[in-house]
Amino acid sequence: MLVAERRREIVRLVDQKNSIRVTELAKLFAVTEETIRRDLESLEEQGKLLRSHGGAVTVKHLEKETPFHEREITNESEKMLIASEAVRQVEEDDTILLDASTTAWQMARLLPDMRLTVLTNAIKVAVELADRPQIRVISTGGTLTSASLSYVGPLAERSLEGYFVNKLFFSCKGVDPRYGLSDSNEWQAMLKRRMISIADRCYFLADHSKFGSKALTVFAQLNDIDEVITDNKIDEKMINILNSKGVTVKIAE
Repeated sequence: MLVAERRREIVRLVDQKNSIRVTELAKLFAVTEETIRRDLESLEEQGKLLRSHGGAVTVKHLEKETPFHEREITNESEKMLIASEAVRQVEEDDTILLDASTTAWQMARLLPDMRLTVLTNAIKVAVELADRPQIRVISTGGTLTSASLSYVGPLAERSLEGYFVNKLFFSCKGVDPRYGLSDSNEWQAMLKRRMISIADRCYFLADHSKFGSKALTVFAQLNDIDEVITDNKIDEKMINILNSKGVTVKIAE
């Protein structure tokens, strides 16, 4: 089989299965794992798939994010309360990480001009903080997604490798007691997994509608969170589940 034919077949298999491992592909095509890794690297550069730890995942779901302007007005009052409570957790000289969620953007709008380093993959967060001279803003590179107005992908993930943050403030599509935290976009999910890994303390910002729902890609478990900041419509049963996992729940009033 020619290289081009093998790579076309790899893309077909990844799209069919959603994800596949290097070892499986090497056996299937009777080539070395190193050959498959080179194939995956080339295909990722062409935007045909996304490499993951030990394999590859499909990119066919990448555009299923809800556009930012739609998320911005969903449960807006609850998000503003949550953002206000989250800002109270920020202290001078902190290094914090804000994701591309609309609640993190609301946080950026409320942050006072203080000695602070903010790392973000969100264009709107970076722009919002641009006029506050005491705040140092570091933006990741990566692939720009028009839906979330944020940078994702391998370059965005690699750009986080050299950093450590005191506090991460983030959200996602769904939270399920059994399956954990999930997002509809693989690139966003993988980037958030990386964010969690470099944070000393993780604050999950979510209105009540996020709890009990699931999305395509699971990227963390409940015990990966230190604190949930949510609104007063959250179910009491969910609070008990979170507490049993060692997660503090703070109700934004």
